Amino acid sequence: MSSISKIIEKEISASPFLEESIAEDLINISSLARMLKPKVEEELGKEVKTGALVMAINRMEFEKFHGINGRIEEFMSSLGDIIIRSNLNDYAFKNSPTLANAQMKLLEASSDKVDGFCTVSQGVYESNIVVIKSLSDKVDELFKNETMLFKMEDLSSVTLRLPEFNVPGAYYFLLKKIAWENINIFEIISTTNEITLVVKNEDIDRVFTLLMSFKKK
Repeated sequence: MSSISKIIEKEISASPFLEESIAEDLINISSLARMLKPKVEEELGKEVKTGALVMAINRMEFEKFHGINGRIEEFMSSLGDIIIRSNLNDYAFKNSPTLANAQMKLLEASSDKVDGFCTVSQGVYESNIVVIKSLSDKVDELFKNETMLFKMEDLSSVTLRLPEFNVPGAYYFLLKKIAWENINIFEIISTTNEITLVVKNEDIDRVFTLLMSFKKK
C-alpha cells in the first residue's frame, strides 16, 4: 500500500522543474501541498490533512541538486571562447539518394571562402544546413532538385568551446536559462567539444550577455 511520502515523492519526481524549484526554495510548500492533496487522497482512498503533506514534502532529500548545481556552475564558468556569427540562413531538406552529393559539393564550396561558415547535420528523415548568407546562391544551385522543407533567413549563431570535462544537466541548465529569456533556438549543432546555438539576429546580444554571465560566475 502506498504511503503519503511515497505518493508525494512520485508526483514531485515526475516534474524535474518542480523538484528543482523546491530544492532552491522557490516554491511555497503549503500551496504545493494543497495542489497535491486531491491526487494523494485519490490514491490513498481517504482524506489527508494538508499539514501531513507539508511534512512529507519537507522530509524529501534534495541534496543531490545542490551537488549537481555546484558542478554545473563549475562547468559553465570554464566555458572557452565564445564565437558570434551573423547573416546566416537555415535550411532543411528531405533526405534523398542525391542529397549527400549536394552536401559534399557545398562543403567544398564553403572551404574556398574566408567566411565560409557551413554546417551539415543529417537526421533519419531530413537534413539540416546552416550557411553564411553569401553561400545562399550556391545552396539554391546545388539543391534545386531536392525537396526543401524549411528555410529561415537573417539568423545568427553563438558557438561555445566546452570544457574537456562534462557534467550531467549542463545542457539542461544552459537551455533552461535561454528559454526563461523567451529566446527561440532554431538549431542546436554540437560536436564533442563545441555547441552552436542558432537564433534570430535580434536575440544574439541577449544570448551572448547570458553566456558571459555564466563565465563570470
